Amino acid sequence: MGAQFGQYWQLTKPRVVALIVFTAFVGMFMAVPGLPPLRQSVFGFIGIWLAAASAAAINHLIDQRIDKVMVRTADRPLATGALRPAQVLAFAVFLGALSMAILVALVNPLTALLTFASLIGYAIVYTGFLKRATPQNIVIGGIAGAAPPLLGWAAVTGMRNEWDWAHALLLVLIIFVWTPPHFWALAIFRREDYARALVPMLPVTHGVEYTRWQILLYTVLLLVVTVLPWAVGMSGLFYLGGALVLGLVFLWHAWRLMDPPDDFYPMRVFNYSVVYLMALFAFLLVDHWLLPFLQPSPVFELQQVG
Repeated sequence: MGAQFGQYWQLTKPRVVALIVFTAFVGMFMAVPGLPPLRQSVFGFIGIWLAAASAAAINHLIDQRIDKVMVRTADRPLATGALRPAQVLAFAVFLGALSMAILVALVNPLTALLTFASLIGYAIVYTGFLKRATPQNIVIGGIAGAAPPLLGWAAVTGMRNEWDWAHALLLVLIIFVWTPPHFWALAIFRREDYARALVPMLPVTHGVEYTRWQILLYTVLLLVVTVLPWAVGMSGLFYLGGALVLGLVFLWHAWRLMDPPDDFYPMRVFNYSVVYLMALFAFLLVDHWLLPFLQPSPVFELQQVG
């Protein structure tokens, strides 16, 4: 019983989903001065987590052929035969249906709609089509993976005005720009896997050197984009300092990746990118809530005046 639970738990990609729901959690706190509404934030968090877990399980189902030939994924439940496709499909549908029921009944219909669109975008559009269709798969499909802050924001506000949309989408933009250098670093390290699985990742179709330049360019763009929350008055100097330090370290890694010291270096860049995003959103949270401690930020004062 415990072993089978472990197989189903693996279907949810817990480490990936943890990062997703953390950015949604930060989006909830960024959306309001002080503490977000308890019911909407708790059930919004649960509903978003269930939807992300459902999308992850569908990813396992669609990618089972690829998973069998890639070293990184060969031990996944479907690849090893520990679970059958029908079991995975039933599990994914159950999680997705439960997510939608919770979000519609206990949060708000808009959050359910946006979450469903994100689920379909990642699980069906990206995994089922884009991943096999174009080397820009992770760029085009990245919008679905970047949506969680918007989902968290919508859960506690219902997106009542243009301020909500503008600021939530700014957080989405950060993750959207972060995704290519994050994933392409992994793709460089695993390029032989992707080639064997016939997945047209950028290092396979355009070569490693071209991919390194793309990582560097996107990292420069990311550094610029992460300054925007401070520039529009959404965050303060504490966040700005953290974003600049994190971004400059990321840029240093991207520059060093142009002539890496060893073959494993792309994985170090990939691992740093995960820490980077978690730390960046933690700086957003600390700057917005813990430092002023329940005091409205200037942006909310402007909203009230407007």
